Amino acid sequence: MAASDDDLPVAAGVVIPAAELRWSFGPSGGPGGQHANRAHTRVEVRVDLAGSSGLPEPARARLVARLGPEVRVVVDEERSQARNRSLARARLAERLAAALVVPRPRRPTRVTAGARRRRLEAKRRRAELKRDRRRPGLDT
Repeated sequence: MAASDDDLPVAAGVVIPAAELRWSFGPSGGPGGQHANRAHTRVEVRVDLAGSSGLPEPARARLVARLGPEVRVVVDEERSQARNRSLARARLAERLAAALVVPRPRRPTRVTAGARRRRLEAKRRRAELKRDRRRPGLDT
């Protein structure tokens, strides 16, 4: 399967075929006069991750687990449908790439000897301060 210019590259080895991107358009909401009321500049793009044939199986499993079976991006920020389309493509690729990132596992660390010593010294100083506040003659 040859990659087309309209395919959506997500990460190394992960490309969503253009045929699997479902686009829909509508008027942007809110004020704006005749242009906003008549021009269909709002862009919505959907991708069926669970049924995507262009994704390797490990990537598909990770994306479905993190994002669900379908991903939807809606953009209506610009007055131009073409600019909103390019923003939607970029945001979709960004969201999918972020979901594919595997976080490094946390390696437990030990408290250093110096930190342990400083903590105990601070406790001793605090106890001494409180002991000095007591009435004299109560120490036995």
